[in-house]
Amino acid sequence: MALVLFFLILVADQLTKFIVDAVFLPGESVPVLGSVFHLTYVLNPGAAFGLLEHARWFFILAAMALMVAFFCCRDRLRRQDAFFYYGCVALLAGAVGNLIDRIRLGVVIDFFDFRIWPVFNVADVAIVLGVASMIYAIIFRMKD
Repeated sequence: MALVLFFLILVADQLTKFIVDAVFLPGESVPVLGSVFHLTYVLNPGAAFGLLEHARWFFILAAMALMVAFFCCRDRLRRQDAFFYYGCVALLAGAVGNLIDRIRLGVVIDFFDFRIWPVFNVADVAIVLGVASMIYAIIFRMKD
């Protein structure tokens, strides 16, 4: 099941980025829900909120380290609470999705634009939901 989740997230991320790249020009924006939600093609050289702009190698190495850590600990992670384990899987899938962009393009393709928040993508959603799931498990479900 974890492998299915991983690949669903990865395929959704890469497919949406492929479509945005094929249909839009960088910087192009199309309103979807009035002034609330737009699709905006952004080439992001940094992380969330534009932090560490142009630190491509840092992000590549960080994502690779996360992959190594996950695979080294996968048996132990499987025995954890499901919210924690699947949160880790979602986090990893998001990191790999953005890693593919960084290796292939040197930047990450972002496109969800709520205008009150920095533009983001499916991988970013997976990372945030994965971390939220892990925090939920740690606070409410995992006992010492």
